[in-house]
Amino acid sequence: MSTLWRKWTERAMRSPIVLSLVTSFRRARRRMIQTGAVIRRRVVAYGRVQGVFFRDTCRRQAWTRGVSGWVTNRDDGAVEAVFEGEPSDVQAMVDWARRGPAHAEVAELEVIEEEPCGERGFSVR
Repeated sequence: MSTLWRKWTERAMRSPIVLSLVTSFRRARRRMIQTGAVIRRRVVAYGRVQGVFFRDTCRRQAWTRGVSGWVTNRDDGAVEAVFEGEPSDVQAMVDWARRGPAHAEVAELEVIEEEPCGERGFSVR
């Protein structure tokens, strides 16, 4: 991250308006988790899933749907991801993972239900 960007974000985060928005968002997210409006799924995709931009495409798909979590390559050649968010958005990500990006060939998708833990943002590990 560039120094200029870091300075700008530090200054912006001290703004009362931004702090208020962040606090409101965190409270709303906590309420959603407590009421069951947020679900979490861990998926493991097997097949030809590495070297086909699976992780980056997954990140972009999650970002457009507002889903939090992460995605990573595993040593066994699979790709593992965690999706957390509203049920319809998480289900859309699971459905996308069954197909993957254009050049992927997903042979099997393992889906595991987990308790939400308040993931924020989506990262490629």
